[in-house]
Parts: sequence; structure tokens; C-alpha cells
Amino acid sequence: MIQLSAGRPDRIVALGAHCDDIAIGAGGTLLTLCHARPGIRVDALVLSGGGTEREQEEAAALAAFCPGADLRLTVHKLPDGRLPVHWDEAKAAVEELRGQTEPDLILAPRTDDAHQDHRGLAKLVPTAFRDHLVLGYEIVKWDGDLGRPAAYQPLSPEIAEQKVRLLQEHYPSQRHRPWYDREAFLGLARIRGIECHERYAEAFAVTKLTLNLGE
Repeated sequence: MIQLSAGRPDRIVALGAHCDDIAIGAGGTLLTLCHARPGIRVDALVLSGGGTEREQEEAAALAAFCPGADLRLTVHKLPDGRLPVHWDEAKAAVEELRGQTEPDLILAPRTDDAHQDHRGLAKLVPTAFRDHLVLGYEIVKWDGDLGRPAAYQPLSPEIAEQKVRLLQEHYPSQRHRPWYDREAFLGLARIRGIECHERYAEAFAVTKLTLNLGE
């Protein structure tokens, strides 16, 4: 397994179509980064759930997933499952965030995610963030759209367990879903860990990656 470093990021952007997307897809990576880089700035944007209990869940959850970070969260009110017909509003939200930060790393959905909201947000990212490293996180669901990821962030057993615990603790509105359980989250992390010779990991798609091998 080849290991490449993205340096020491000081600013991260985390994007989600729904409250809980970021935590499910990249919660372990956020915990790892925030433990390693106290005070790191995290700009989080979620397109739906604003003004509901979901926004309250998201605020508490991301505060827990980003310990010691300079967290700035914005939750908009786009209707769940309707991003394609609210394209202009979604694009404006992403572009507004772009004007507020110059991130070293972006965590976002995958462009081939089967959910139209996830996929739509993923396609918006390069229209605003043109020269940035974007890692596309995965979310397990009934669509069966998990693919072959290109990048892995190993998770220590402690971080993997903490991620699962925080997901269960902070999103009570999702506990009734048949896929929302410890076995699903830890099981996927174990599989991705096997693929990168680690115990646990989160996996990401990478659409573009510029190398600098001459320095």
C-alpha cells in the first residue's frame, strides 16, 4: 500500500447533503485530524435540515466529531430528496462558502453516489473549489452503490469505536433505520481496513489528484 500525505492541513471543508452525511462518511477522519491538529478550522455546510431537530443533532454531533477545532457550521433548508430542482440554491450555498475559506482539504460525497442529493452536491464541488484536494466519502445504503475506493484513511480501533458511539449518541432521529447500526458502520470500516492493511479505515474516491514528485 502506497502512502501519500496531504501535508498538515490547517483548514478543512466538510460538505453534506443531509445532517449526518458528514459524520457517517468521514467522522473517523475528522476525529483523527482534529486530535492531530488542535485548533484546525472546519467549515461544515449541510444543505438540508435547517430549522428542524436535525440541525440541532448536527450541531451537537459535529462539535463532538471535531474536538478542539474551530468549527463553523451552516445548515440550509433545502427539501430532502429534491436537490436537483433546487440546483441554483445549492450552488449558491457552495459558492458562498467558497468565498469564506481557502481549504487544504475537502470532504464531500462521491460523484457516483446513487442518492440524487449526494450526487448533486458532489458535482457542485468542483464548480466552486477548482484547485483543491477533494475526498469523496461513502455512505452505506440499500442502493448497493459501494465501489472500489482510491484512498484510505486508517482509523485506530479507539477512533473507530468512538465514531460508532457518537453516531448512535447524536442522531436519535435515525436510530429506527434498519441500516443505522453498529454492525453496518464498524463492518464497513473493517472491510476498508482490510483493503489497506489496517484494522479499520474510511475510504474515499478521488476524482483528480495533482502530484509534485520533483520536490
